[in-house]
Amino acid sequence: MTAPPDRSRPIRQRSWAGVRWRQFRQAPRPVVRAVLSSLLVAIVLAVGYLAYDVALSRGASLPGGDLRALAIVAYVVVVLGSGSIVTYLVVPQPTGAGTSVRRNAWSAALGFFAAVPIAYLVMVAAVQIVRPLLA
Repeated sequence: MTAPPDRSRPIRQRSWAGVRWRQFRQAPRPVVRAVLSSLLVAIVLAVGYLAYDVALSRGASLPGGDLRALAIVAYVVVVLGSGSIVTYLVVPQPTGAGTSVRRNAWSAALGFFAAVPIAYLVMVAAVQIVRPLLA
C-alpha cells in the first residue's frame, strides 16, 4: 500500500498566466493534431497565394488573369473545410466508461471554429509581413 499524500503543506496557487501556460504545455494530443493540421494547410495555401501574388505583381501573364479574390475565397473554404474534416476524424468525443469512439457534427464544428482564426492570422501574416519582404 502506498502512503496517503502529505496534506500538511498548503497547495501552491498558480497565477492566471501560470495556469494558462500549464494548459498550453499539456494540451490534449488530438486537439493539438487538429490545430496543427489546420495550421499546416493554411501555411501551404498561403505560400501558394504569395507565389501567385508576387508573380502577378512582377508582370507575369497567367492564364485567367488576376484571380486573387477567387484565390482568397478558395483559401478560406479549403482551410475551414479541412479543419472541420480533420478534427472530425482526429478528435473523438469522451466516451465515459465505454471503449467505443463517438463522433458527430460537434467535432466538425469544433474544427471549423478553431480553423477560423488560424486562416485569418496566417493570411494576415502572409500579406502584411511576408509580402512586403518579397517586394
